[in-house]
Amino acid sequence: MKTARTLPALLVGAALLLPAACSDPGASTADTGSGDSAAAEWPEATADLAGTELTIWAAQNSNTVPEAVVAAFEEATGASVEVETIPDPYEQSVQTRVATGDKPDLAFWQPTGSQLSALNATQNLQPLDDAPYLENYKPELRDLTGMLDDTRYAALIKSPAVIGVYYNKEVLEENGITETPTSFDDMVETGRELQEAGVTPFFEMGGDRWATQWWVQVQLADAAADGLWDEINANETSFTDPVVLDTIDTYQGLVEDGLFNEDYKTATFEDEGDALLAGDVAMVVQVNSFFGQLQSKADTAELDEKIGYFPISPGGNVGTNIPDQSNALVAFATGDDDREAAARQLLNYWLSEGYPTFVEDQQTVSLQTEVPNPDGVPEALISENEALADSVGSMQSLAVANPDLYIYLADMLQGATTPQEVAEQTQAQFAELARAQGVEAFDE
Repeated sequence: MKTARTLPALLVGAALLLPAACSDPGASTADTGSGDSAAAEWPEATADLAGTELTIWAAQNSNTVPEAVVAAFEEATGASVEVETIPDPYEQSVQTRVATGDKPDLAFWQPTGSQLSALNATQNLQPLDDAPYLENYKPELRDLTGMLDDTRYAALIKSPAVIGVYYNKEVLEENGITETPTSFDDMVETGRELQEAGVTPFFEMGGDRWATQWWVQVQLADAAADGLWDEINANETSFTDPVVLDTIDTYQGLVEDGLFNEDYKTATFEDEGDALLAGDVAMVVQVNSFFGQLQSKADTAELDEKIGYFPISPGGNVGTNIPDQSNALVAFATGDDDREAAARQLLNYWLSEGYPTFVEDQQTVSLQTEVPNPDGVPEALISENEALADSVGSMQSLAVANPDLYIYLADMLQGATTPQEVAEQTQAQFAELARAQGVEAFDE
């Protein structure tokens, strides 16, 4: 496998950020030259590909993910695969390059409806509906994500993230807490008990901003299960309505009550991992990229001893799934039939003959019924994967657009805005993005 050096960041103008999303997501693929990919044959996983060169685009946090499986694919087929690192912000950089006609054969991509729409999937991606590896998935995971308008465009390779609570077992035990919380309110009450005992209950990484939204989204889990995002997509419910605004108010109230680390305005993702491992904080609301950071700091034995995980929602222990770009791959419609077939073959290999190699190398949970988890996968990561079965979709998974809620919440933490203003800003951006995608309910 060849790994390309990171290309210089592109100068991205505002007009270029959403070129793909401005097209109708239901538009025809007839003029792409690759619109019949759904009916195309899937080559055998190890068919000869001598002389074939493929390119995979990856982000800075996913560019090492394919190393072992790609090396095995090259050896088995004779193909040459280059992994090219695209500069952060990854999604914007990819969209900009695709808008200019520059396409890889495969790319890591968030397999949610909003992000597939942003990439203009019907024009730019190969449908993957007939993929032979689909029968390998655990039934509860096969159709969890990766589809837009009933067409499958993304191949899930790793367990999608589930927003939930990572906790320090030793801190809870030392303070007489022997059972994990069974609802959001129960978790808050546990936090108040810890606060009274002189323990910092929760951690927030306001300096890096992106995790602020998890506190709102876990509070929306029950509403999401009842169709909240369908209502928001239809412009029947707004982020300024109580169902959403109240969750922002609650989050702000917990911060004002001192339930978070004192440096919540400036603390970083790195700080968060250090604090939980050290027992300086009891609980962290996060996704599985956080656990990846913990794995870089401690071995499995230490993690199993110290770190646990539970999903959380207002009514119980229901997780909120939010697949990210490191969880899935898309195959581009490049107009080159041979390259498109080779890209499908790599996906087929990755999720069939190459999958045991992949999960062993990544020390990650298996998504397939016939491939067991490798030895050494931490218990918390297994618990998070188990939460997927009855999880609900996040804003990123179920909304037609993905506004910058986390940025507006981070501004609120800094004291720059109020919960009401956060809701108004989020709704205004959501409506703008929905109109750009041609969502009828938002036509002016």
